[in-house]
Amino acid sequence: MIYLVEDDAGIRELVCYALRSQEYECVGFEDAASFWSGLENSLPDLFILDIMLPDESGLEILAKLKASEKTAALPVLMLTAMGSELDRVKGLDAGADDYMSKPFSVLELLARVRALFRRINSFSPQHESNEETTGDIVAGGLSLNLKTREVKVNGNATAITFKEFELLYHFLQHKNMVQTREQLLTHIWGYEYDGTSNRTVDMHIKTLRQKLGPCGDMIKTIRGVGYKITWDEESL
Repeated sequence: MIYLVEDDAGIRELVCYALRSQEYECVGFEDAASFWSGLENSLPDLFILDIMLPDESGLEILAKLKASEKTAALPVLMLTAMGSELDRVKGLDAGADDYMSKPFSVLELLARVRALFRRINSFSPQHESNEETTGDIVAGGLSLNLKTREVKVNGNATAITFKEFELLYHFLQHKNMVQTREQLLTHIWGYEYDGTSNRTVDMHIKTLRQKLGPCGDMIKTIRGVGYKITWDEESL
């Protein structure tokens, strides 16, 4: 189930039609008030939010979703006319898992939705081994629990988004191995690198580093290539 909050009736109908054509359930809401009312009845698997709404901004909705225990782990895709780099950074900093600017390609939107659902399924309990779910992955001052998706920095819990968790987990699986932006887009986002999507990766890395505090320095930039993670085993 996908919840779409979009005040433009034409866009709302187009997106819902496209999603339903791919056999996704979709419910559209024209404003925040109707959205919150609908959320009382059932929880979706994914949110798509516009930012410029008549009664409450999409960023305000996002903040409330991430502050609630019931919805904090659910992925959010921002779909908005506010497409500057600063707007993207604000959305990602607030907890969005992906960000698309209007005007947008319906085919790309569907690809990103499919990618989000693939990543949700890949982290579901039935896809994880018993070994992975019985303990934490520890690296330097970082600790990740794949079952609860909790991340701790030097013993203190820190809130990161769905995509940020995936990035961090992927890096930890490939210690000291450089990951290109193309590889990260394909593995984490599930769509091909098109030469203009590097900012998506870069902004997620930037916000992830900030949230990891002193452990953010573990993620190294390899200029002109990509990123890698490294840490001192003696610190374990």
